[in-house]
Amino acid sequence: MQRTTTIIGAGLGGLVLARVLHVHGIPATVYEAEASPAARRQGGMLDIHPWNGQPALDAAGLTDGFRELVLAGRESYRVLDRTGTVLLDRPDDGTGERPEVQRGELRQLLLDSLPPGTVHWGRKATGVRALGEGRHEVSFADGTTVVSSLLVGADGAWSRVRPLVSDAIPSYVGVSVVETFLFDADTRHPAAAKAVGAGSMFAPAPGKAILVHRESGGTLHTYAQLRKPEDWAGDVAGEFDGWAPELTALLTDSDVPPVLRRLFTLPAGHRWDRVPGVTLIGDAAHLMPPNGEGANLAMLDGAELAQAIAAHPEDAEKALAEYEKAMFPRAAAEAGEEDIYDVMLGADAPHSMVAMFTGAEAS
Repeated sequence: MQRTTTIIGAGLGGLVLARVLHVHGIPATVYEAEASPAARRQGGMLDIHPWNGQPALDAAGLTDGFRELVLAGRESYRVLDRTGTVLLDRPDDGTGERPEVQRGELRQLLLDSLPPGTVHWGRKATGVRALGEGRHEVSFADGTTVVSSLLVGADGAWSRVRPLVSDAIPSYVGVSVVETFLFDADTRHPAAAKAVGAGSMFAPAPGKAILVHRESGGTLHTYAQLRKPEDWAGDVAGEFDGWAPELTALLTDSDVPPVLRRLFTLPAGHRWDRVPGVTLIGDAAHLMPPNGEGANLAMLDGAELAQAIAAHPEDAEKALAEYEKAMFPRAAAEAGEEDIYDVMLGADAPHSMVAMFTGAEAS
C-alpha cells in the first residue's frame, strides 16, 4: 500500500507537492493552520518564472489554468525618485517571460485541483517529535496528533518541522515593511494611480523605498520598505515626509490599517544532514529576503520532491536524498545573488536601481 505523505502547510509549495503527488496517484494529506482558504489575504502579485515556477506548474498539469490567471500588462515597471520624477519607464510589450498573477488566485487554482478533503483546515502544528525508524508525531493546537512515516515541512519561516533536521533560527535582515492598499485607485486616487502606472512602481532612496504593485480591480498594493532596528514601530508616513504627494498618498490614504512586517532570513547555504522520514520545502528550508524567487522556489521544491517520491515509491529515503541533493545548491545560488536591498535602499538609490534594471536589459 502506498504511504501517505504528510504535508504541514498549505502555501504554494505544499499545495504543488500535494498536486504533483496526486498526478502520480500518490496520496497526500495537508494540514494548515488557517481556518479556511479565505481566512486572510494571500499576499499580492507574483511573477512566475520560466526556470522554476512555470516548470512546477507544468508538472502539476496546471499550465493552462495558470495562463488564465495572468494579468495583462503587469510586467511593465517604472522607477521614480522622491519628487515623483520618472527615471525609467518600461511598458509591457508582450514579450516578457515572467507573467504576473495574484497569489490568492494561484493558490485557489491549486486547491481546486486536489481531491476533496486533502487539506485539513484549522490544524495549527505546535510541535513534532521523532518516534524512531523515520516516523514522527505531529501535535496540533486543537489537542490532536498524527503520526507520519513521510513528513514534509512546508510551514514557512517559523517552521515547527525544521527543528527535526536543523537548529537554525531565522534572523532579522534589518528591513521592515509596511503594507497598505488603495482600492479602486483609478477613480478614487487618480494621482497615485497615474504615478504607479500599469504594473510595478519603485521609488527608492537611501534607507527607504516605496514599492507598489497594481493588482486586479484597480487595487494598488504598497510596500513601504525601511532600514530600521527590529523593534521599530514608528510612523511610516513621517518617514516619507517631503516626498511627492502622489507617493505619500499611497501610505496616508490607505483603505485598510497599515500592516508592519519584519523580514527574516535563514543562513545562506542552509542545509542539514539526511534525517530519515522528513524534509523541508520553501521558506522552511531556505528562507531569504524577498527577491522574487521565494514562491517560485517553493513551487519547484514541491514539484521536484513529488517527482522524486514518484520515481522511488518503495524507497522514501532515496527520494528525499535525491530531492535534497538538487535543492541545497539551487537555494544557495539564489541566496548568494546580489541583495536587492543593497540596491534599493543603498546610498546610490534610486540611480542604483535604474542601473540594475538597465544592466539586466543589456545582458
